[in-house]
Amino acid sequence: MQRRASIPVLTFALAVLALACGCEKDRSQLSDAELGLNLQQAHGRRVYNVHCLSCHPAYSSHGNKGPGLKDLYKKEYLPSGLTSTDEHVEQSIVRGRNMMPAYPQISGDDLAALVAYMHTL
Repeated sequence: MQRRASIPVLTFALAVLALACGCEKDRSQLSDAELGLNLQQAHGRRVYNVHCLSCHPAYSSHGNKGPGLKDLYKKEYLPSGLTSTDEHVEQSIVRGRNMMPAYPQISGDDLAALVAYMHTL
């Protein structure tokens, strides 16, 4: 009888633990529409997936080879130590910084779209 009474308590404790861990739907698996991306941001997401995703998982605070970029623009400083402005983000992408390689091939509309998407992370 003692075991049956502990099962609901254990189930409740596990549910509370899951909520406390911040378990939420993996935003990287959502469609552009589900994320509320406009056309420019959706284009930027595709650029991001090609050039950035292997080192910087979208919507994550933890990176693979580079730092996570979640809430990038909500922080005062970029991981490089520069202030979090579009100009400094673009500069880091095009010229590279520290261990990050340069991506001069990302320019014009692609760069603007990439930055617009990064604002959604």
